[in-house]
Amino acid sequence: MKSIRLLALSLLLSGSTAAWADPPADIDQSVEVLRQKIGAPGVSITIVENGKTTLARGWGVRKLGEQAPVDAHTIFQTGSTGKAMTAAALAVLVDEGKIAWDDPVIKHMPWFRMYDAWVTREITIRDLLVHRSGLGLGQGDLMFVPRTHLTRKQTVERVAYLKPKTSFRSAYAYDNILYAVAGQLIEEVTGQRWEDFIRARVLRPGGMHDATSDSEERFSAPNRSWPHARLSGPVRGLGDQVVLNERDELGRNGAPAGGLALSADDMAAWLKIQLAHGVLPDGKRLFSEAQATEMWTPVTPIPITQLPDQLKPAQPMQQAYALGWQVQDYRGHRIIQHGGGVFGSITRVVIIPDKNVAFSIMINSEESGMLLGLTYQLLDHYLGVPDYGWTTKWQDWYAARLQGGKAFIEQKATKPVKSGPSLALAGYAGRYRDPWYGDVVIGQTPAGLTIDFTSTPRMAGGLKHWQYDSFVTQFDDPAIEPAYVTFALDADGKVTGVTMKAVSQIADFSWDYQDLDLKPVEDKK
Repeated sequence: MKSIRLLALSLLLSGSTAAWADPPADIDQSVEVLRQKIGAPGVSITIVENGKTTLARGWGVRKLGEQAPVDAHTIFQTGSTGKAMTAAALAVLVDEGKIAWDDPVIKHMPWFRMYDAWVTREITIRDLLVHRSGLGLGQGDLMFVPRTHLTRKQTVERVAYLKPKTSFRSAYAYDNILYAVAGQLIEEVTGQRWEDFIRARVLRPGGMHDATSDSEERFSAPNRSWPHARLSGPVRGLGDQVVLNERDELGRNGAPAGGLALSADDMAAWLKIQLAHGVLPDGKRLFSEAQATEMWTPVTPIPITQLPDQLKPAQPMQQAYALGWQVQDYRGHRIIQHGGGVFGSITRVVIIPDKNVAFSIMINSEESGMLLGLTYQLLDHYLGVPDYGWTTKWQDWYAARLQGGKAFIEQKATKPVKSGPSLALAGYAGRYRDPWYGDVVIGQTPAGLTIDFTSTPRMAGGLKHWQYDSFVTQFDDPAIEPAYVTFALDADGKVTGVTMKAVSQIADFSWDYQDLDLKPVEDKK
C-alpha cells in the first residue's frame, strides 16, 4: 500500500494520471468470461473518475436469440436506482422555491390521505422518500407489479386503505408506493406528468439523451435491452434463461419508483452530476450544492443483515436511507449507492465520494450474484484492496439461496395433508374485494376454479387444490409468482374472506400477496 501511495504521489506531481486508478486492466475480458459463465444475456458498465468517463460499454446481446450487441447507447431498465432521479426532480422544485422538503404533502395535494388521519396531516415530502411511513416492506406493490389498469392518481388515492405495519417514523421498511405519491405530487405542483417533467428538467439538461421516462417511449427505442429471467425451475432463478414480455413489467403508475431506462452513456452523465454535486459540464447547475447535500444526508437507519463469514467484509457497520440513496460504509469509506430491479433487469449504482469515483452495472437478467460480485470487485479495485474473489463468493451465495428456496418448496410439496375442499367448487366462486387492491374474481369452469386479478391485465389463471380450503395459483403467465389462496369459512360453511401468500420463501417482496384482505362482494341482483 505504501509503494502504491508513493507511486500515485509521484505521478500526480509529474502531471500524469495514476494508472492504478484506471478501470481494471482486464475488465473487458473478465466481464465477458463471467457473463458467459453465468449465462447473462447482456451487461453494461459505466465508470467515471475525477469527472471523466473511463469506461462506458456493453457486453453480450440485447435479446436472446438475436445478434444485436449491447453498446454504450443501449438502454437498460434501471429499477429503483431511478428513485434518486425522482428525488433530484423534487430538488429542482425546492431550488425554485415551489416546495420544501419538510412541507406537508397535503399542502400541495390537499386530497391525499394516509390510513391514519394524524399521519395524513404530518407526513412530509421528505417522508415520502425515506421509507419510514409505517407501511410494510413492499406494501401496495401489487397495484403496479406487474402492469395495471390503474392510473397514478387512482393508485395514490388507494394509499388511504393501506393499513400500516408500524407507527409513523418508528422503523425502516422499503416501499415503492410513496414514490408514486412523490411523482403525483410533481404533477400537482407543475402541471406536468412526472414522465414529462423528469425528461425536460433532469434527463435532457443532464446530458442523458438516450434515456426514457415513459414505457411507450422505451418500447419504441430500437437500441433497448429486453428483460430475461430463469423460470423453468421450481423457483424463479433456476432453469433456462427466457425472454420476458417487456410490456408486463412495472406499470406506469409506479414509474417514479423505478421506471427509467438509461444507457451506459446516460449513466456516465448522471454519475458526473452526482460527483460534481449538481454542476453540469457547461458550469450551470441541475440542482444546488445545498440540495446535493440534502440528498446524501442519512435520514432513516437501516437494520444491518448479518452476512455469512465469506461475505463479512461486505457487511457495513452503519447504513441509512437518504433521499433516494442508501448511505453506508465499506472498508472505512463512505459509499453512496442504490440497487434497482424490475422483473428481468437489475442495476447497481455506486459512488465513492472521497475517491471521486462512481460506477454503474446494468444486466438484462436477474443474475444477482454476478451484479454483486462485480460491484464489490470494482469497489476493492478503487480502494486499493487485493482481489478477494468477490464474483465467486457472491455467485456461490446466490446459488445457495436459490437451492434453499428450491428445497423449501420441495419439502412443502411432499407434505400437503390429504384432504378435499370443504365446499363444492361453486361455493368458492365469486367476487372478492380488497380495499387497496380492488377486486379478485374466483370463477368456475369445467376444468376447475380460476382466478383473475381484475386491476392487473393477464394476471389470471387456474387454481389447483392444495389442502383443506387452500389452493395454489397456476397463472397463465409463468413470470407471475405463484401464491397460496386460502378461503376462510364460517360455521355455516360460507366463505367470509380470502388470504394469500407467495409459494416461494424467496419471492421478490413486491409480490405482497400477504397484504391482501379479500372479502366477498355481495351480489346486488
